[in-house]
Amino acid sequence: MTAPRDDRATEPVDPDLGPDLAPGSGSDLVPDLVPGTGSGLGPGGGAPAARRRNAVRREAPVVAAVAVGGAAGAAARYGAAVLWPPAAGAFPWTTLLVNAVGCAVMGAFMVLVTDLWTPHRLVRPFFGTGVLGGFTTFSTYAVDVQRLIEDGRAVTGLGCLALTPLIALAAVWTAAATARRALSRGRR
Repeated sequence: MTAPRDDRATEPVDPDLGPDLAPGSGSDLVPDLVPGTGSGLGPGGGAPAARRRNAVRREAPVVAAVAVGGAAGAAARYGAAVLWPPAAGAFPWTTLLVNAVGCAVMGAFMVLVTDLWTPHRLVRPFFGTGVLGGFTTFSTYAVDVQRLIEDGRAVTGLGCLALTPLIALAAVWTAAATARRALSRGRR
């Protein structure tokens, strides 16, 4: 017996993607490699090459926006690390603060772009994915934890391991709730 098919699985994850870029639409940029399922490897499979080229051309500005935003966000994160470097073996407060601030800004930003205004299609990829994705850092967080543990500071490392996701989630939720409250007061 097979599980019932969930049609929502074919919807795009990001509303900035068009329906013809949704998984299973036949024009996936990275094809599935099962013959006959839209991959072009079997009978009846594959979208025309022109349709794929159009999809790539249409998404090139999105990729560029993410890249430019990511560079800006990463530069800001690096700047924070240079301005406030952690002492050897100390708790990585700068990384924690950067992640908390980035998550808080993301929470408020998503409320603004979903509840207040409809931005240009490149705003979310540029700012949300690019700037904030480049600014916040899971990799530095992981390296910080690893270094603390390797330096014999296991309690501090495990504290950082537990505290960072809790603070990040609290920041995004608090900022989103605060932004929604502020918007609802402003509409009264």
